[in-house]
Amino acid sequence: MAEDRTHTGPGEHLDPGGRATVGEQQQPEERFVRERAEPPAPETDPASPTQPEDEVARLRAQVAELEDRWRRTAAELDNLRKRVARDSERQRLDERGRVAAAWLPVVDNLDLALTHADADPGSIVQGIRAVRDQALTVLAGLGYPRRDDHGMAFDPTRHEAVSTRADTEAKPGTVVEVLRPGYGDADRQLRPATVVVAARAADDGSRDERDRG
Repeated sequence: MAEDRTHTGPGEHLDPGGRATVGEQQQPEERFVRERAEPPAPETDPASPTQPEDEVARLRAQVAELEDRWRRTAAELDNLRKRVARDSERQRLDERGRVAAAWLPVVDNLDLALTHADADPGSIVQGIRAVRDQALTVLAGLGYPRRDDHGMAFDPTRHEAVSTRADTEAKPGTVVEVLRPGYGDADRQLRPATVVVAARAADDGSRDERDRG
């Protein structure tokens, strides 16, 4: 009997039952499936910096930016300080010039009064009084008017008492005499007034007892 030979393809062989089994032919397919299931590892570039080096570079850039901002802010503050100092000095000079200019007419009138010193004494007195009134007007214009504190209640913030006087006609604690007038108000006072304050007068019985003693 002729031998029954069944040709198998390359990579196949017959099992004892005569069935062909897959051998080396399926190995390339299995390797292909494995390669598709496992993604390839990313390629590393030796020339690219590592992650810690990137973080250090980023932090250095932030530090440089903050330092630049700090320097700019410090320069702006210094310029502002210098500008405020210049403006303040200019304002002080302008204010001093304004006050000095307000007194120039007073000085002019004093010079005029001295020029007529040989004239009638009465006219000299009138001229001096006019200059005084003009000076008071200047002071009032500057915010420091002259006060009339006679008969006012004593106020330690507005008055400076140098003595007391027994006065039966004045209420105790009131100003009975102004030795040197004050200028300005309570908020802007140039000088307090120097005054004499009324004290309580002793009654007649007390006086008689003192006299007998």
